[in-house]
Amino acid sequence: MNRIILYLPILLSLMIVSSCIAQQPVTSDVSAMSSAAIKLIEKRAHLSMPRKNLRKWDSPVVVDLDQDGYQDLILNDHGLGVQICWNNKGRYAKPYDLLMGDVHGVAVADIDDDGRLDLLLSRGGGSGGNARNTKLYEVDTDRTIEALPDFEEPLATMRGRTVIYYDGDNDGDADLINFAFPSREKKGKSENYIYRNTGSTLILQDTLPAIRGDGQKTLPTDYDGDGIIDLLVYGHGHVKCYRGNGDLSYKDMTDSVLPDKISDVTTIHEVDYDNDGDFDLYMTRGRHFEIGETFYDADRRLMGFHTSRGAFDFSHILTGDILQITNYHTQWPHINELYIGETGYDYEHEGELHSGKDLRLVNSNALGFPDRMKDMGIHIGYIGNQEWRIAGRTRSSLTGVTHDVQSWTESEHQPGLIDVLLRNDGGRYHDVTAQLGLDAPVHTNVATSADLDGDGWQDLIIIPRGDLIDPLTAMVYRNIGGQRYELLQDHGIHSAELGALGMAIAATDYDHDGDIDIITGHERGQWHLYQNQMNDPAQYLSVQIGPSPDHGATALHALVTVEGCGIKQTRRVGSSSVTYSQSADRFLSFGVGYCDRSHTMTIRWTNGEQHTQSLKPGVGYVVVP
Repeated sequence: MNRIILYLPILLSLMIVSSCIAQQPVTSDVSAMSSAAIKLIEKRAHLSMPRKNLRKWDSPVVVDLDQDGYQDLILNDHGLGVQICWNNKGRYAKPYDLLMGDVHGVAVADIDDDGRLDLLLSRGGGSGGNARNTKLYEVDTDRTIEALPDFEEPLATMRGRTVIYYDGDNDGDADLINFAFPSREKKGKSENYIYRNTGSTLILQDTLPAIRGDGQKTLPTDYDGDGIIDLLVYGHGHVKCYRGNGDLSYKDMTDSVLPDKISDVTTIHEVDYDNDGDFDLYMTRGRHFEIGETFYDADRRLMGFHTSRGAFDFSHILTGDILQITNYHTQWPHINELYIGETGYDYEHEGELHSGKDLRLVNSNALGFPDRMKDMGIHIGYIGNQEWRIAGRTRSSLTGVTHDVQSWTESEHQPGLIDVLLRNDGGRYHDVTAQLGLDAPVHTNVATSADLDGDGWQDLIIIPRGDLIDPLTAMVYRNIGGQRYELLQDHGIHSAELGALGMAIAATDYDHDGDIDIITGHERGQWHLYQNQMNDPAQYLSVQIGPSPDHGATALHALVTVEGCGIKQTRRVGSSSVTYSQSADRFLSFGVGYCDRSHTMTIRWTNGEQHTQSLKPGVGYVVVP
């Protein structure tokens, strides 16, 4: 009896330990084998972009346009034009100007099944004064590009915003979402058009309910796992969820699918963060600057300013004899409307006027300030006592960073918002943001996911809005076994230009070394390419997904599942962080740690065809099927 009493505490301890072990998350072979740090390095020589601070529109569209086995880039500098960066086996060529002017959404697919990719560009409407329809191009494998005429029944004339190719009726071809910024002339009538692909043309099939303002951002996903593409629409008010019926018609399921009315959403990215086979949602949230908002760093004597659409007055800027502004950036129609001193003489900009400019004014050339300013334009003058004044009225956004400001009282700022991670539980979403350690209040503009360290779990890369006066540094969260996220500090995704705002991101293996690289683009800033330093193809299983083997169904939005080494990963072809456009990256890399055993890969195309085969990691990109 005494022996039983003596051993009882030991037995109870063992039971408690066993219980604790049983409650711990199961660690896969993959995550146990991979513990390398995440480190990326900018490769300017691999992206031959002019180092100009330019306006942006949307994230890069990643697609192998010439079908040579390497992903090209389509980049949109807003109001300037759309450019193609051809990928020459891991180095991007000097950008090729495709279409100059105001372009918004970009979509790519082979809509007529002739083996050549069809490129569609949605043109802006000049704030309502120049409504136009989309431009069509066809790209051949020798990189020749041919402008195509309109369809017999042209696509709608509009203030173009969103274009997305997708298979909405599960017949294997690419249908079209074509959404407009609402025009007053339509008097509330919907301009959210859904077009059906007939094999030779696109015909209007249906519309989604009308959207107010800039609410055309759209994410195709499949929240209920029925194989039919559903749509999340956002950008104005709260996020709306539309369930696809399989015939290019949709039903509003917002209240029954989403846990709350989620507003101030800047992008939505789908990611299977917990590797359970369905797609969860990461929503970045943030607000733009207020009119007249300023930021100040006393140690570096930097003052950043922003204003838009109306009168503004930044007075008593104490800089002494010289006023130096970095990345002074305004836009049409006030590019030339900069007036100096009391006389208000025109400031003569050097060179082109689209990119941000660096200004240096000497007080003796800018004395005084006019009693009466011009109806529209920006005035700068030296008002004495070492002080300057910047004031005026503008219909467009104005930003800049002033140097050597000896004192300044910055304006109040809106508190940051908390991003939202929604876990998909059987077709309903639940908020797990705080549970996973992602509840830091920050104004964020875009996010993507990628397995940066090759451990089989999708990490998050988030681009904050920024504050004009500080360099932009991504927020990189390492996914710890689908249970929590760990914020990393020294990851290398960092850019130094002042006066820029975070806007765009893409994750792709541009150099085909197996690991995932990152491309960023900053509003009023530059494009950046960051090369992942893992450089070990043994940690990845890499595939190129083609059309379905029997009926040639589009690879867009096909589901790819890779299972092995104790882990199951699911990805969707073409899923990215573009908001008004549709990426078409058919190259997928799955992290496998250093597990060299065979994996089972299953592809399910949108028309229901499936293909399964066994693959081993570290053998380069395998073309499937």
